[in-house]
Amino acid sequence: MTVKIIVGAQWGDEGKGKITDILAENMDLVVRYQGGNNAGHTVVVGEETFKLHLIPSGILNKNCCCVIANGVVIDPEVLFSEIEALQKRGIAVSPQNFKISSIAHIILPFHKILDGSQEARRHEEKIGTTGRGIGPAYTDKVSRNGVRVMDLLSREKLAKKILNHHWENQIPGQNLDIEGVIDQYHAFGLKMLPYVTDTSLFINTAMDEKRNIILEGAQGTMLDVDHGTYPFVTSSSPISGGACIGAGVGPHKIDGVLGVTKAYVTRVGEGPFPTELTDAQGDHLRERGAEFGTTTGRSRRCGWLDIVALNYAIRVNGITEICLTKLDVLDGLDSIKVCTGYRVNGEIITAFPLDLDVFSNADPIYDTLPGWKEDISQLTDFNKLPANAIAYIHYIAEKTGVEINLISVGSRRNQTIHLLTLA
Repeated sequence: MTVKIIVGAQWGDEGKGKITDILAENMDLVVRYQGGNNAGHTVVVGEETFKLHLIPSGILNKNCCCVIANGVVIDPEVLFSEIEALQKRGIAVSPQNFKISSIAHIILPFHKILDGSQEARRHEEKIGTTGRGIGPAYTDKVSRNGVRVMDLLSREKLAKKILNHHWENQIPGQNLDIEGVIDQYHAFGLKMLPYVTDTSLFINTAMDEKRNIILEGAQGTMLDVDHGTYPFVTSSSPISGGACIGAGVGPHKIDGVLGVTKAYVTRVGEGPFPTELTDAQGDHLRERGAEFGTTTGRSRRCGWLDIVALNYAIRVNGITEICLTKLDVLDGLDSIKVCTGYRVNGEIITAFPLDLDVFSNADPIYDTLPGWKEDISQLTDFNKLPANAIAYIHYIAEKTGVEINLISVGSRRNQTIHLLTLA
């Protein structure tokens, strides 16, 4: 049995979907433990591209059972749209291979309205929310006013929860169809019922049966509500510690943490980004890496790899192995920079600063490494990579002290270099 957590080691969009899809071939369960449909995973299988927002990437492997666990917030309309889209493309999604936690929280239409109005009121201090109601749904969860999956199964219970919330006071001036939403979401609950179970029990039973399991997070470390660049963060905990809470499993059952990081860095939305490139090199990374959000389509901000932030992610997640993605995007560059520290008010900092004001004023200190001109996108043998690409990989492993076990050189499954060691 192996139980591993897959986490994003940057601001999300690291390519976790592809990595989960590859590893799921040998997994019995893939469990999504936090986030909502504000996240997106793009997976390429052959000539087909799948964009997933709620359902774990393992769904594309027919022998893998996928689980939406209790830490996720679910928009039922998006969920069933995704299920139907997959089924139309011949991907099986049934109660046999897909489970939903009975205690996961629900995103209501009112949450989305509230999300938009809250972001609009922030003016120049916008966070960059996707407007999908994620934050307000988590707010209701924490304030103990949330609607859970099990509540949808009883119209009486659902009506009581929604009516007691007094939505008309929270979002005044809106013509809210409260009764219509109650009927619609009760119908969603009945439609969801065949998939609903105690997922913590289901996952722990699978562990007792020595099954192979991946716990999959959305977003990335730097968007964690506690350990990210607050307040420019998501509303849940993408880090590895969030997996145990979000899936209902004990930490002693986890065998390792796989941190996924790009060979450079991207960020969507607002917030400080010391290594951001706003010049032709940034455009190069964006265009070659197709850096546009799976969920929003927004252009991603691009920059050089930040070792300070990566080592921080390794620490707070307890990352035991690294998967390096999009190495091929660096093809054709004369040189590659890597941030190894920050200069703030004349002082050199090598530990990630928790003070957002300090981080916002951090000037990156760079090492410069030689680039390579070769196209590496079709290589699957580590030793056939250009010497400078191999040197770059060794450099990252040395600076982080963590073994790199997987290298992605393209979006397809076969564009992957599997390593047990860099020796």
